[in-house]
Amino acid sequence: MKNRLSRHFFGIIRSLTLYFVFTLSPVVHAQTKAPDADAVFIDRIYDQSLTNGRCYPWLEHLCLQIGHRLSGSPSAAKAVEWSKSMLDTMGLDSVWLQPCMVPHWVRGKPEQVRVIGSKKSSSFPLAALALGGSIGGNVEAEVVEVDTWEQLEQLGVAGKLKGKIAFYNRPMDATKIRTFEAYGGCVDQRAGGASKAAKYGAVAVLVRSMTLRLDDFPHTGSMHYDSAYTLIPAAAISTVAAEKLSQILREQGHAKVSIQLNCMTLPDEPSFNVIGEIRGTERPNDIIIVGGHLDSWDIGQGAHDDGAGVMQSMDVIHILKTLGYRPRHTIRCVLFMNEENGLRGGKAYAMEAKRKGEFPLTSIETDAGGFTPRGFGFEGEEAVFANFYQKVAAFEPLFEPYGLKFTKGGSGADIGPLKSQKGLLSGYSPDSQRYFDYHHAQTDTFDKVNKRELELGTASMAALIYLIDKYGL
Repeated sequence: MKNRLSRHFFGIIRSLTLYFVFTLSPVVHAQTKAPDADAVFIDRIYDQSLTNGRCYPWLEHLCLQIGHRLSGSPSAAKAVEWSKSMLDTMGLDSVWLQPCMVPHWVRGKPEQVRVIGSKKSSSFPLAALALGGSIGGNVEAEVVEVDTWEQLEQLGVAGKLKGKIAFYNRPMDATKIRTFEAYGGCVDQRAGGASKAAKYGAVAVLVRSMTLRLDDFPHTGSMHYDSAYTLIPAAAISTVAAEKLSQILREQGHAKVSIQLNCMTLPDEPSFNVIGEIRGTERPNDIIIVGGHLDSWDIGQGAHDDGAGVMQSMDVIHILKTLGYRPRHTIRCVLFMNEENGLRGGKAYAMEAKRKGEFPLTSIETDAGGFTPRGFGFEGEEAVFANFYQKVAAFEPLFEPYGLKFTKGGSGADIGPLKSQKGLLSGYSPDSQRYFDYHHAQTDTFDKVNKRELELGTASMAALIYLIDKYGL
């Protein structure tokens, strides 16, 4: 009797589930063949990407023939010209350059950061990189280690930072499975640490690199100054160097470091977002965007950050075009300029889209590396997001064979300025465990990218765009 009641109960639940799926899901039309047709077309997308995808050879050229691409640099200009030429070969409906003025910061001669011992034999270098946006300068001073903002304030109020180098040594939290959470938990010391220390009289800052890996490769990244305080030099040191410096402070109670940075900020330079699109046949003013940032830091080759993302974005539109897909909405590939140190490209794009009265139906950013696909995150204006997400979530069963999950939250910096225009924002989420091994470091090179993983990511985004375009939001 108990088993019979259990089967009856689960039968009711199954019936209700089927009812909601078949009546509310935009994937399932009255024609019951629709899900099969979608699965077949998605298979074709994956097959095309894995056998005839272009993202990997394109990335090889970008990394090995052009290299790193800091905004305002000749190599960034070369990347703009080359990527537009690739889009021009696809037979798209439109390809164009969208102008924007970008910062032009240059590193200059290699940084020199050394621990100064009482004896010549006890002096040694620390692997270091100036933070993007830092001023140059020569400093030699005692070091004070800082782990928290509360500690910084206590030291500052007590006058123990005046004339000293503040050494921020808060590591990424290794217990965080989602490594972007670990990054978010400590990147504030890189971004704003210089001015916070200068407030209390510090003359320079050193920051532990933002990586979970213990190695001797420093990781750069952007920082900003508060004009209310003196501008002081700021550099990142490798995690090995940070551990070594911290050990000296524990064992000896003090350490003196010399810092020589040769970086400077030059006048803004003209640059461009690179854009290509397939025009929608029914709702051409509703735009589905896929994009990443074409610029990178001036070390390594910018392979995972974000060469992988921009080449995937180009290949998404290439694959849909090759398969003969004619979209209802306009599908647009956007290669944003200046994500790393200003977001000028993303802001310029949003401003122009608003001026033209375009509606960003869905904007997908790929800026988390070229690793194995794990899924997508979604966000948007609260008033419209719940409705959007409910509809998109109905697509998830079609992605289960590919191991992809949908989550709420997390999109991308370049598409962030579009949020107020009330479209859906999405961030492509590959596996993140190795991303911060290479992020903003000289090790971010083409050989670190796996061809198949990169192509799977391209297919995943193309499949999502196909479904959103076909069924709308």
